[in-house]
Amino acid sequence: MLALLATACGTQSPTASPSSGPTVTEPSPAPSPTPEPTPPPLRSGPDRLGLELVTGTFTLPTGVTNAGDGSRRLFVVERGGRIWIVNRDGTVAPMPFLDIASRIVSSGEQGLLGLAFHPRYAETGRFFVAYTRQPDGADVVAEYRVSSAADTADPASERILLAIPDPAANHNGGALVFGPDRLLYIALGDGGGQNDQFGNAQNLNSLLGKILRIDVNAPRSSGRVYAIPADNPFASGGGAPEIWAIGMRNPWRISFDRAWHDLYIGDVGGGNWEEIDRQPAEAAGGLNYGWPIMEGRHCLAGSCTMTGYVQPIAEYSHDLGCSVIGGYVYRGAVQPELQGVYVFGDWCSGRIFTLDVDGETITPKTVLESGLQVSSFGEDEAGEIYLVDFAGGGLYRIVVPG
Repeated sequence: MLALLATACGTQSPTASPSSGPTVTEPSPAPSPTPEPTPPPLRSGPDRLGLELVTGTFTLPTGVTNAGDGSRRLFVVERGGRIWIVNRDGTVAPMPFLDIASRIVSSGEQGLLGLAFHPRYAETGRFFVAYTRQPDGADVVAEYRVSSAADTADPASERILLAIPDPAANHNGGALVFGPDRLLYIALGDGGGQNDQFGNAQNLNSLLGKILRIDVNAPRSSGRVYAIPADNPFASGGGAPEIWAIGMRNPWRISFDRAWHDLYIGDVGGGNWEEIDRQPAEAAGGLNYGWPIMEGRHCLAGSCTMTGYVQPIAEYSHDLGCSVIGGYVYRGAVQPELQGVYVFGDWCSGRIFTLDVDGETITPKTVLESGLQVSSFGEDEAGEIYLVDFAGGGLYRIVVPG
C-alpha cells in the first residue's frame, strides 16, 4: 500500500539583525479570543426539488458554467466540440462561442469534457478546456482566448498545457475548476479498463486517476507551460509534481463550495458503489481516495487494509443508479430553502439527490426522479444551480417547488 505524503508544519526561525544594544525579548501576543462555533457546512434541505427548463436546443451536452465576467451568461459544452452561449433571457447565441470539433474524438465517454474560465476572464479573455484528442485519444487540457468579438473565441489561440496518453476510451474525467486559490484543478480518470487494469490511480508517476493542481498565472516551471504550486505534495519529488490527490476512478465532476471552499468530488464507481468525496479547505494535498483498493467505503477485493485512505462522505449502491454526477453546494440567494445543500445526480437513473445530514451521518436523499440523462451540473454567477440533459439536450434550473 502506498504511504501517504505527510505534510510537516515546520517552525520558522526568526532572523536576527545586528544590534549594539542588549537583546530585547518581545512580549508574547495576547491570546486570541476563542472563536464562536461555526455551523456545519451542509444542510439537508427540502424533501423535493423541481426543474425549470431554460432552453432545449443542445446536442449531447456535457457541461454548463459561467464566465464570472458580470454578463450573467451561461456557457453550455457539447461533447462534439462546441461551446454555446445562453444569454440572460434564455436565448442561445446564433454562432458557437468555440468550435473545435475537428480536433476531438467524440464517442462514448470521449469528447469535449470540461470548461473553466480564468478568474479574471473579463480582463484576460483566457479560458481552458479539456478534451480527448483526434486521432490518438490523449487527454488534453488547452488554453484559448476570446477573439476581438466578445461572443466568440479564437480557435487559433490554442495553447496545449497537457496532452496525456490514455490507454482506453473510457474513464477520462475532464472536470476543470479554478479554486479559491486561483489555481486550476484538473480531474482525470484512471485511463479505463476494468478495476484500474493499467495501474494508474495509485501510481505517483502517472497523472491518470488523479486530481491535478497547476498555476497558469505564475512564471512557468522548467519544461512546462505552467507553474507547479510550491505546496503541491510532490512539488519537490516523490511523484509527478502536478498531482494534488490520488486514488480516483473517474472523477467526472468536481466543485468548490463558494462559502467554505471545501472541494467536492463525484467519483464514478465500478460495479457496486458510487461516492461523494470531500476535501476540507484546510486539508493539504496528497490525500488518497483509495481506488482501486476501495470502492466507496468497501474493499474492492472483499478484504483490505483501509488505513491511509480517505473515506467518502456519502455513497449509494447501484440500486439507486450506476454513475454519479457530482454537483454543487447551493450558495445562491433566490431559494433560501436550498442554502448549504449539496445537489448532485446520477447518469443512469436520472435521480437528483441531496445529502441528508443527521449529525455525523450523511446519506444521499432522492429529491427528484427527473427522467433525464443528467450529464453535468453548473452554477451561474449568482450561485443558482443548473443541469444539462445529455439525451434530450435541455438546460434546466434547479428549483424548490412552489
